[in-house]
Amino acid sequence: MEIALYRKYRPQTFKEVKGQDHIVSVLENEAKTGKIAHAYLFSGSRGTGKTSIARIFAKTLGVNSEDIYEIDAASNRGIDEIREIRDAVHTFPYSSKYKIYILDEAHMLTPPAWNAFLKTLEEPPEHVIFIMATTEQHKLPDTVVSRCECFTFKKPTHQILVESIQRVAKEEKYEIEKKSASLIATLADGAFRDAFGILQKAMHSFSPAEAGAKEGSKLSHEKIEEILGAPKTEYILEVLEGLSEQNTEKAVGAVHKASEENTDMQVFLKMILRALRFVLLLRFSKDMKTMIIDQTGEEEFEKLEEISKTAKNINSKTLLNFLEAYTRQTYASIPELPIELAIIDSCGENK
Repeated sequence: MEIALYRKYRPQTFKEVKGQDHIVSVLENEAKTGKIAHAYLFSGSRGTGKTSIARIFAKTLGVNSEDIYEIDAASNRGIDEIREIRDAVHTFPYSSKYKIYILDEAHMLTPPAWNAFLKTLEEPPEHVIFIMATTEQHKLPDTVVSRCECFTFKKPTHQILVESIQRVAKEEKYEIEKKSASLIATLADGAFRDAFGILQKAMHSFSPAEAGAKEGSKLSHEKIEEILGAPKTEYILEVLEGLSEQNTEKAVGAVHKASEENTDMQVFLKMILRALRFVLLLRFSKDMKTMIIDQTGEEEFEKLEEISKTAKNINSKTLLNFLEAYTRQTYASIPELPIELAIIDSCGENK
């Protein structure tokens, strides 16, 4: 069975961790000085490396795999499971100085389970370290958070994701264009796991004939757009042109053309939002130009820059209309409808 890319290229040392320097520096220093907390709380969005850093920290402390216990709180969330942990912590490690319990999805524990766990969490044996990971810290009891050394994980920057996608593709003997890596990074929404999952899906979808020779196989941008259900750039630009010209028919027509090609409408809307943001940044914050060039292809950037200079009808209200459409998209029975309404409202407001 093939190993998932996010597991295959999971960082193994602190040096390999990208985008979490504020956390790595503290944990490295604690490992060096021996000033170890008895409980840690890692919070942040999915796929940002919380469990990976927990494992690296354990390894840095010299803890062998047999003394690391990973528990999925989503599947072991009741009081009975916590009582088992509470009893087990009193036994000594097999071959390490510490026993480390990594509790993933910690917010899934039930209130009775937390109540049973609090005393152990506050005063664990000296040989025990708890590392809890969560995507929803606000769901944890304050009494738990206050007993932990807390770290907030940031989403990796777009540039870090692009570079990581290109590096992994190269390791897998594939060549990927920067604009393709940028598209994958955008759809991954700041998660390494999602980015590598999308990349793996793209690689699997290329036949040997399409990719070329095994060494240096090239992934075409058009094919990647098709695989991911991503809209053609021309349709996104056509929507922006319609908004600029207050031409509802043109903008809505681009939505329908994208729909006829089985484009994922949520992805389409996300890419429209991205383009609208770039247009406004180019108009009001010219020092962002380099960042935008890095995230778009040359042809797309030139068109966005042109629109930013001429499309005064595209403004903050336009962006708000499409942001509201994005919040409605998940629940819309007709996927195109929120986008069409945002277009009608935006063109109507400017008349």
